[in-house]
Parts: sequence; C-alpha cells; structure tokens
Amino acid sequence: MQRGIFITFEGSEGCGKSTQIARLAEKLQQAGKHPVVIREPGGTGVGEQIRHILKYSKQSSAMTPEAELLLFTASRAQLVREVIQPALEEGSVVISDRFMDSTTVYQGVARKIDAAAVADINAFAVGSCVPNITFVMDMDAGAAFQRVLRRPRPVNAPQDRMEQEPLSFYEAVRAGYLKLAKENPGRMMVIDASRSPDEVQADILKTLNQHCHGLFV
Repeated sequence: MQRGIFITFEGSEGCGKSTQIARLAEKLQQAGKHPVVIREPGGTGVGEQIRHILKYSKQSSAMTPEAELLLFTASRAQLVREVIQPALEEGSVVISDRFMDSTTVYQGVARKIDAAAVADINAFAVGSCVPNITFVMDMDAGAAFQRVLRRPRPVNAPQDRMEQEPLSFYEAVRAGYLKLAKENPGRMMVIDASRSPDEVQADILKTLNQHCHGLFV
C-alpha cells in the first residue's frame, strides 16, 4: 500500500525542472523530510545503462522511435519496482525528473507513435504507480531551447541526442504536454516556467500546500 507522496516534474528541455526539483528537495529537507530524488531515464544500475544508450551512444542515431519507446519504458519499469514503490511503501516523498507523461508526449505525440500502443506499454511499465501530482513546466519552446544552448558543457562531453532535435519537435512536445494537462486536471498542474526561479518555486510550494496538507510541517 502506498503511504508516501509521488511528485513528478515534466516539460521540454530547458524548462527549469532540475532547478525546481533541487529547490523542492531542499525545502523538504528543512521540514525534516528526506525525499528520494530520481531521474528518468536512469535511477538504477539497469536504468543508467539504458540512459547512456538513449542519450549518448554513437549508435543511437539509428534508433527507431519504437525502440526508443521500449527502452524508456524498460528503464521506468525497473525504476518503479526497484526504487519508487519501496520508497512510497515506506512513506517517503519521491520526486522524479520525468515519468510516464514524458513517454506519452515525446514518443506518442512528437514521435507520432500510435497513442493507444504508447498508453498500453506505459501502463504495463508503471502498473499502479501513478504520481499524486505532476508539475508541467511550460514556456515558449524557442526560449527553452535557447536555455539549453547556454548551459555550460564540460569539454569533450558527449552530445545529448534528445537535445539535437529541431525546434518543431519541441513545439510538438509543448503542445502535447498542454493537451495532456487539460485532460488530467486533477493531477497535472501547468506552471509558467518563463518567470524567475523564485516566482516559479512560490507557485509550486503553494500548489503542494493545497494538495498535500502537512507536507512541509
């Protein structure tokens, strides 16, 4: 039985998910909570190997959308059973940088894989493990992509395959998230991510206080 709280952050590249996840984790630590912070793909030994294949392997340029879909969900299936479910059963707060909604949008919408097939595969991977609340970090796709280009990158660091998509891909991702949020208003909260980090954080904390009473006590 789930006793903890499962919070996920979604959005296109460059929308500020990592910054807000770090800030939220710090707030929870200050409140005496010890959140479990994870990322997708990855978060387990198996998942990190899959992450490398998906994002950095030289051979991944030939990857088909269908193979990409199955690799993302394979990593997720491992993460759910190895990390997320045990943590929730212990009563922990779990914060994930991406989860099942990324597959619905990136592979189902932007990659144009059949939506019903994506939903079935997603459901098989996560089982009954669905987030309590999902923050969709929304901003103009072009502005978000400029943020990605300005990120400091270590010398000789491999290029992230997902960051090499054209702007039209990210525009489709944004539209997909907004549509999905409209279809799931009880779980998915759209946050204007174009504002300052402090303003964005204030919205997130306010929403969590409304939906998860006592979380910061």
